[in-house]
Amino acid sequence: MSVTPMVVILACLGFFLDQSVWAHVGGQDKPFCSAWPSAVVPQGGHVTLRCHYRRGFNIFTLYKKDGVPVPELYNRIFWNSFLISPVTPAHAGTYRCRGFHPHSPTEWSAPSNPLVIMVTGLYEKPSLSAQPGPTVCAGENVTLSCSSWSSFDMYHLSREGEAHQLRLPAVPSINGTFQADFPLGPATHRGTYRCFGSFRGSP
Repeated sequence: MSVTPMVVILACLGFFLDQSVWAHVGGQDKPFCSAWPSAVVPQGGHVTLRCHYRRGFNIFTLYKKDGVPVPELYNRIFWNSFLISPVTPAHAGTYRCRGFHPHSPTEWSAPSNPLVIMVTGLYEKPSLSAQPGPTVCAGENVTLSCSSWSSFDMYHLSREGEAHQLRLPAVPSINGTFQADFPLGPATHRGTYRCFGSFRGSP
């Protein structure tokens, strides 16, 4: 899995609008699991897994649901965050956490949301291009194209600072590469984008 950045600039604007997206976690007894700085991590890098809870649980266990087992998680408890460094391909997979209160060790929270950690840098980087170009006016359409000579099954597009990702299957192109085109519609998407490819069976 490899990743390539792309900066999309909104020109022709006299102002900038900052938008914040808040994730609502359903249920009072369910912690929220997140990754910092990102759930997409280069091989050899580091990532901090964090659990957030509103009911006062401040001790957590973390477990991995698929892929290669991670021995450092066995029989471990941690306070709010857990650092994985250096990240290896074995760390790719789906994680959940559960919380409990130190004064009531038998009272556990429900499992958190699933957090998928993806490890990049295992294959040649795909290329990322913008049509009609990386500089567009507000209201114009822009399409980001991710392509590679590697036969990836799926491409993922993410914007820096956002957890949400767009996914599209890779399609063979006439020049022999495997490509996916992400139409972003009217240009309200200023930011830095990254594209990476994955194979079936990988997280």
